[in-house]
Amino acid sequence: MGLKVQNVSKTFGKKLAVDNISFEIDKPGVFGLLGTNGAGKSTTIRMILGILKKDEGSISWNGKEVERKYVNFGYLPEERGIYPKIKICDQLIYLAKLKGMKEKEAKESMDYWLKKLEVEEYKYMIAEKLSKGNQQKIQFITSVIHNPELLVIDEPFSGLDPVNTELLKNAIIELVSKGTYIIMSSHQMASIEEFCQDILILNRGKTVLKGNLKSIKEGYKANRVELITKKDVSNYINKNGLKILKQMDNQYEIEIREEKEAQKLLKDLIENNVEIEKIEVKKPSLNDIFIEKVGDK
Repeated sequence: MGLKVQNVSKTFGKKLAVDNISFEIDKPGVFGLLGTNGAGKSTTIRMILGILKKDEGSISWNGKEVERKYVNFGYLPEERGIYPKIKICDQLIYLAKLKGMKEKEAKESMDYWLKKLEVEEYKYMIAEKLSKGNQQKIQFITSVIHNPELLVIDEPFSGLDPVNTELLKNAIIELVSKGTYIIMSSHQMASIEEFCQDILILNRGKTVLKGNLKSIKEGYKANRVELITKKDVSNYINKNGLKILKQMDNQYEIEIREEKEAQKLLKDLIENNVEIEKIEVKKPSLNDIFIEKVGDK
């Protein structure tokens, strides 16, 4: 049955932080919770986790109203917070016990995740001796060591190099394959597009867009051309009445109103013997859609 958030609102004083939002996650996978800074994402997350009380609406897990003491959730907050002066092994086991794990079970889970994320060598080291990236991987382990049914991860890839980002991505894929429900909040739209089937975008506490990401994107017409050539062709682009959105060396992102404009440009380039490495007509990215929905507000 999963998670159901229905008509939920939260006010702080006179500020309406979350305004009557609703969404469901009815199967394991990654759900994208998006919005600008101050849009209400963190407040929504804290209500789901039972950290904050909602003013109106209902939040249920598998048909039962969420109460913090009864749910097996995990949380990776955007603000990192492992204990700097305590050994990694000691704090991981302590936090696992707080979630109800026996010591033997906690040690087995700890060893599995330390190996999975390639931080075994730091097991007996105090946390402040680790790099920021490795501290982040340890904090990720604190959120999953107890095998949560629902995992909330806020900016999970922030500050990670490409190698460690890939390790964390593989860990998320594994969790989903094992039946974990995941809410991902991030400003890295490429990561949301990679992982999330369904999304919700908040702006000033209100839902401005939600649904299946693939269906949302299919509702948009192609309005971009990515073009890579061997020489500068900005004069040909301008001659065809098109707008260059981005240009770096001989790589262009071009705005179009309809696909026949791209076909006309291609014909012009070929007739003038321009060597083309790549030309691709594209629909708006999630980043483009996000800016459209909240950028002017």
